[in-house]
Amino acid sequence: MTGPQNGAGERDRAHTKQGSTIELAGGFSIHDYRTKLKLLKDSGTTRTLENREGLLCPACEREFDRLFVTEEQTTSFETPAERPFCLARTDEKLLVCTH
Repeated sequence: MTGPQNGAGERDRAHTKQGSTIELAGGFSIHDYRTKLKLLKDSGTTRTLENREGLLCPACEREFDRLFVTEEQTTSFETPAERPFCLARTDEKLLVCTH
C-alpha cells in the first residue's frame, strides 16, 4: 500500500521540528531538560539558561536561544529591543524564552 497512512502527516510535521517543546503540564523542572540546557546564571530563585539542543518554546513552538526562569513574584531582566520573547507560566514559575 502506498501513500500516507492515517496520522502520517502529523508524524512528518513533528519530524521537521528541530527539537522537542518544553512541557509545562504539571509544572516545569530544569532537571527534566538538564542535558539540553546550559546554566549560565543561578541566584537560587532566578536562572538563565542557554538552549543547546534546539528545544522549542512552549508558547510559540519556535526554537529559542535563552531561557529565563524565576520563582520570584517580581523581577527584572535585560533583553535587546530587537530580540522577541515569549512568556509561559506554571503555578510556581515564570519562563521567558528569547528568540
